[in-house]
Amino acid sequence: MVWVRSEYAGELAVVAAWLSALLPWNVTYSTLSGVGSVLFVRFPFFQLRYVSGISISEGLAVRTPLSALALQEGQSIAAAYQAWTVGAAVVAAAVALSVLLYRFEERVEATIDPVRAMGGLLVLAGVVLSVATWLLWTRGFPGLPIPVGVVFLYLFGATLLVARRE
Repeated sequence: MVWVRSEYAGELAVVAAWLSALLPWNVTYSTLSGVGSVLFVRFPFFQLRYVSGISISEGLAVRTPLSALALQEGQSIAAAYQAWTVGAAVVAAAVALSVLLYRFEERVEATIDPVRAMGGLLVLAGVVLSVATWLLWTRGFPGLPIPVGVVFLYLFGATLLVARRE
């Protein structure tokens, strides 16, 4: 069963890469003693942290994967942030491929199969961010991390890998 017609596979690859970059890969709601309720929404390239009960200007923090990793350095949870950083790099590679595919479709298709390459990158990002989610869950981070965008990474990647190319 083919989900994507071959003439639209390239366009789907570009859109899938951008959606993967814009969807949060992880959402975690937790209660921290002495702080209160905290919501973490992790996108591939940044994290929003909101602490409820205080003003938005004080309760909202935005961090990149590298700045979040630096904050957790030396903690057992740092491995999850390292995996997130690797996952962000893989998603960045997928976005770079999508830009090349959008701008120079014929040249890119002459050298590689960009649809399969994009599918592989998105599945790889799904695997790495699944590891990051598992590490968040098992390394003592309070709350249950829900891998929202990871599911889409697998779906997009698998759809592109099985797309018929003619």
